[in-house]
Amino acid sequence: MVSRVIPVDDFDLVIFGATGDLAHRKILPGLFRRFKAGQFPATSRIIGAARTEQDDAAFQAEAAAAICDYTGTDKNDADLAEFLPLLGYVAIDAKGEGGWQELKSRMRPGAVHAFYFSVAPALFGDIAERLAGHGIAHDDSRIVVEKPFGRDLASARALNATLAKHFHEDQIYRIDHYLGKETVQNLMAVRFANVLFEPLWNAQYVDHVQITVAETVGVAGRGSYYDKSGAIRDMVQNHMMQLLCLIAMEPPYHFDPDAVRDEKLKVIRALQPVEPGDIVRGQYQGEGSDYLTDAEDPASRTESYVAMKVRISNWRWQGTPFYLRTGKKLRARTSEIAITFKAPPHSIFDDSGVPKANELVIRLQPNEGMNLKVMIKEPGPGGMRLVQVPLDMSFAEALGAEGADMPDAYERLIMDVIRGNQTLFMRGDEVEAAWAWTDPIINAWEDSKRQPEPYDSGSSGPDEALRLMHRDNRRWREIRS
Repeated sequence: MVSRVIPVDDFDLVIFGATGDLAHRKILPGLFRRFKAGQFPATSRIIGAARTEQDDAAFQAEAAAAICDYTGTDKNDADLAEFLPLLGYVAIDAKGEGGWQELKSRMRPGAVHAFYFSVAPALFGDIAERLAGHGIAHDDSRIVVEKPFGRDLASARALNATLAKHFHEDQIYRIDHYLGKETVQNLMAVRFANVLFEPLWNAQYVDHVQITVAETVGVAGRGSYYDKSGAIRDMVQNHMMQLLCLIAMEPPYHFDPDAVRDEKLKVIRALQPVEPGDIVRGQYQGEGSDYLTDAEDPASRTESYVAMKVRISNWRWQGTPFYLRTGKKLRARTSEIAITFKAPPHSIFDDSGVPKANELVIRLQPNEGMNLKVMIKEPGPGGMRLVQVPLDMSFAEALGAEGADMPDAYERLIMDVIRGNQTLFMRGDEVEAAWAWTDPIINAWEDSKRQPEPYDSGSSGPDEALRLMHRDNRRWREIRS
């Protein structure tokens, strides 16, 4: 199977914070890969904007080094030589007037205009105000904003209000790279394009759902920053919330940005408050590597791990629990969604052949793909012995060589911005609803003054998280890569 490349229109993309880590690791390499794939014309322009004083040639050299580092491209690559002339640079004072007229002179009439805010949220308002005030942005312009979208409901509302002063909601693209993953989008295809699954996608047939995002790295080197957020703000409120919504949402009337986001919003508003006994927080510990040292605060109560049981109050999911867990310094790096179906109501086999429940596992990383566990007869003579086997589909293998080189999430999402497609981006009311559900959880924890449960680096998390499942006669899936 050969993946198709659908070209986008000619564009001018301005990257604020173009000398930063995200631009180097993801944005510039992603744009180069899309150029190499032939997805946008060589007339397009990519303009870096940051405080550093440098000219176009210096920025092109900086971009070339980043692209070579993060894509493995040779510095003498012919496609790289064609790509670099598309890049320009303007030194910008985000809080002042320096550089804005020069930026305006670089923007070409007739091209799609997009502005990527790869900067701290504190600068969003300043940049938005100057883009509007200097007449650089217009009614068809798009802005891309990175998380965090606030740190609570009040700050999220303030941020939305700031952006709304200068841009309409249909111009604002709140990017969550998890939604750009091939597997996440395939989750919608599996549900809504196959009659096999959708009739079973409800509390009558689904026993429970597990969502796991596990990391092997700690927070060393950025501990003071991470300590201000923690696992709930960093992962649950945004990435895991989006995955939960895609699993639990009702079929939209059409694959349309607002239709999809309307259904996601209904899921968030149907979430029950989390009971204190249904959440576990932890901090990693270990010889030479513990959270308190990495966070540079021996009294920190910020969690590096969180597990919780979530319930959805609607007809489809009443009675089916969703278990979420995420953490640093765990056994393996993996992100997956596991839908465990209920066991058959009656077994016709003897005790040696009791069927196990079917399970659909959706792997986001590593090795994106899907795995459906079914029961079959174990080969050979000697009676009816059942064994559970996976029907495995790795996207890299199933789609062949072309599929193995699938676009990175940022590549796909940036191209969607140029197309004007907001389906995989969060809407303002969606962000606020997520914070409205998350804030009471965080506030209750802060009021309790409890210290997070310790867990060993390289483990599966705190023992309390295991008990969270055991009391429901269930078990977490093993964390493995």
